[in-house]
Amino acid sequence: MSLAGTVKPTAQQQRTVRVAARALARAGLVHAYGHCSLRLDDNHFLVCTAKPMGQITSTDSGRVVPVHGDLPGGVLGEVRIHQQIYRRRKNVGGIVRSMPRDVMTLSAAGITPMPRHGIGTYFSPAVPLWDDIQLVRTDKQAQGVAEQLGEQHAVVMRGNGAVVAGKNLAIAVALTWYLEDAARVELQLRAAGLAAPDGVVSPEQAKQRATSAGRIFERMWSYLAADDPEWSDDLETEVI
Repeated sequence: MSLAGTVKPTAQQQRTVRVAARALARAGLVHAYGHCSLRLDDNHFLVCTAKPMGQITSTDSGRVVPVHGDLPGGVLGEVRIHQQIYRRRKNVGGIVRSMPRDVMTLSAAGITPMPRHGIGTYFSPAVPLWDDIQLVRTDKQAQGVAEQLGEQHAVVMRGNGAVVAGKNLAIAVALTWYLEDAARVELQLRAAGLAAPDGVVSPEQAKQRATSAGRIFERMWSYLAADDPEWSDDLETEVI
C-alpha cells in the first residue's frame, strides 16, 4: 500500500473539496465544525483542511489520508469516520460530516427524519441513528458509526449532526441538503400534529421516486456551489 504522502491530488480535486466545503457553510449545513472528503483511489482520500469550512480559501489545500492506517498529523480525529466508511463501501466516493440545524434538533430527541416527501425518499426506509452523544475520537467509535450507516446514504449522530455518503462528493453535498430538508419537514409535521405513520412514503414508492434522472443531483450541486469564487462549469461534471 502506498503512503499518503506519495499520492498527489489533482488541482481540480483540491478545488472540488474547497468548493464543497464553502457550499456547505453557505447553506448553513456546517458551522465551526464539519468536514468533507473525496476518494482518490482504493487506498486514499482527500479531506478538507482542518478549519471552519466557510473560512477555507483558495490557498488551503486538503490533506491526503490513507484509508487504512493512522491519521496524518493535523487531521481532525473524526476523519476516522471517513476511513471506516471508505473501507466498507467501495461505491462511496464522497463523504460529508455536517451539523444541520433541524437534523440536530430531531437527533437530540433520538429522532431521525422519515421519508415523507420527494427529497426524503433518498433515505428510505429510515435514517439510522448513532445513539451516542460523545465525540468520535477512537477507531472503535468510528467503526460503530460506519456500521450503523450500513448501506444507507446517511446516519444521524444523536445531538451531534450527521454523516452522509455519496457516489462522489458533489452528490454527498446534495444529499446533505436533502437530509436537512427531510428533517425540516419531519419537525414541522410533528409540531403541527400531522406526522402520521401513513404519511411515510413506502419503500416501493421511494425506490421509484429517488431517481438520479433529470440532472437531479447536478442541479442541486450547481445551486449550492455556483456562487463560489472557484466555481466553473467543469465542476458540474463532478456529479457524473
